[in-house]
Amino acid sequence: GLGLNAGMGAQASVRRCADQGFTLLELTVVVAIAAATTIVAIPTLLTYWDSWSLQASAREFVSTMNLGRQLAIATRSPVCVDVTGASLRLLLGGCGGNAWTGPLTDAAGSIRISDPATLTVSSNARAVFTTLGAASPGATYTLRHVRTHASRTVVVAGSGRISVQ
Repeated sequence: GLGLNAGMGAQASVRRCADQGFTLLELTVVVAIAAATTIVAIPTLLTYWDSWSLQASAREFVSTMNLGRQLAIATRSPVCVDVTGASLRLLLGGCGGNAWTGPLTDAAGSIRISDPATLTVSSNARAVFTTLGAASPGATYTLRHVRTHASRTVVVAGSGRISVQ
């Protein structure tokens, strides 16, 4: 008999608590814990976001460079990769040629990789892809995040292979 009555008392206590809701103190404690957790997590999330956006920009840059390489092979004409700010143009016929326009470009033939306010691109040379897909000369491009100064390097080898390092 005792165990049965004790169990019923606990159920009544739970029902009373559920009917009354939470106290202001309990809600304040929960909100304070959530706020503290958020404040601790925000710098980590921002660092992750910046790193991810730089890596995504580098991969997008590589894809666009590969488009230039494929364009050189398909058109049987050299293609020069002209980088300005955070965008590039693919020049048909070499570095003195006309800008290629297509579905990825604006009217001037520019392909925007990222927002210039967040990314800068520098290079030691202008890569020119030959009709066989090789690069002459090979080139190294450095993509740098403006705020964090973190960077990724994109290397165009003489064979035409393009990689992120």
